Amino acid sequence: MNVWLKSVTLLEPSSPLHQQRVHLFIQNGKIARLEAASDTEPNIQADRIIEGDEVRVSIGWLDMQAHFGDPGLEHKEDLYSGSQAAAAGGFTEVALVPNTEPVLDTKNDLHYLLGRSLNLVKIHPLAAVTRSAEGQELTEMIDLHQAGAVAFSDGLNALTHRQVLLKALQYTQKFGGLLINRPEDTQLTQFGTMHEGVQSTLLGMKGMPSLSETLAVEQHIRLLQYASEFTYAHPPRLHLSNISTAESVALIRQAKQQELAITCDVAAHQLVMTDELLADFDTNYKVNPPLRTEADRLALLEGLKDGTIDVIVSSHQPQDVESKRCEFDLAEFGILGLPTFLPTLAQVASEALPWWSLLDRCTHLPRELLKLPLPKIAEGETANLTVFDPTASWEFNESTSPSKSNNHPWWGNPLTGRVLAVFNAGEQYLAP
Repeated sequence: MNVWLKSVTLLEPSSPLHQQRVHLFIQNGKIARLEAASDTEPNIQADRIIEGDEVRVSIGWLDMQAHFGDPGLEHKEDLYSGSQAAAAGGFTEVALVPNTEPVLDTKNDLHYLLGRSLNLVKIHPLAAVTRSAEGQELTEMIDLHQAGAVAFSDGLNALTHRQVLLKALQYTQKFGGLLINRPEDTQLTQFGTMHEGVQSTLLGMKGMPSLSETLAVEQHIRLLQYASEFTYAHPPRLHLSNISTAESVALIRQAKQQELAITCDVAAHQLVMTDELLADFDTNYKVNPPLRTEADRLALLEGLKDGTIDVIVSSHQPQDVESKRCEFDLAEFGILGLPTFLPTLAQVASEALPWWSLLDRCTHLPRELLKLPLPKIAEGETANLTVFDPTASWEFNESTSPSKSNNHPWWGNPLTGRVLAVFNAGEQYLAP
């Protein structure tokens, strides 16, 4: 199918047409024509025309952290349903955490994942840092790197063993690898269900203090400083995932000023939700790290504005009904992040963060960190594009979400911000 993006706004800082209205014609999976829109309408024959005053197009989005559960947990999400949910959410590439059954910690595990990747949504595996993601014994990281792992992480499991963390930082220097870890002192969060504060006290819930993240961030920075003193072939690179507190933002900002090779990301839902939403004990708000205070949320937004936070991730963690429809303290952590990514960003954009800057956090910067090629928007290039309208309304339900799960508090509600199309590797997703 040939598609004409008619007089849409191009968001791509490397293009001379950045933030201008353009005509973009996609023929047989390639960008056949790209030109500035004018009063004279071009003669283009297309099977589908996408147009609108608020329609925008960018290079395809990349999610740096999602969980599909395949193999072993396919009842929550499999590679096909997860990829379809990613496409509907605007993503052409997704990095998957290794917390499957079995954990992705061998070359055969990576081959399974890579062999089932769809063309429309390219899968990038994050290999486990430690065997079975148990935090004790390092995996064969060089072999996994050569087998296709784009980075190393124990994913949903916070790696807390200091000696193992240091060894992993030192080991990745041999090949310039990226170590990703979620900063959490698990001894301080044990049995916790939500952020420790006024709201947890009112609800009588066991809290997860901000201190648990702050101490872990401090520890990671000190270990990175130490590892950086003994650089081998490459400097150690550390990425802190899913930061959630104002203190974390301040510490990482200071570490960057010291020119340490440290980066971080934030889950999209942390930018618009706070712990006050848990007043009705809705388990769909139960996530880890937990939703924090309004002061933390504003600090995260400020971290985006000044570049302290490098990447925005979906933190997609589907859960089946039995895992969420139960007592709050028994419910599993996790929220459905891929289908709701754009409506979440639309709320962030309303707080004076420009769209091109937001999209940089899910297009250019994650690819740079993972050392992946950056798609180009130019004539003759294979289309790797996301087309969206941040003002369009739609209802989030089983007919619009391809995911197997529905663990999100917005389920069944109208949302603003809709992905209209995704193009990649000669294939396309077109919203109904």
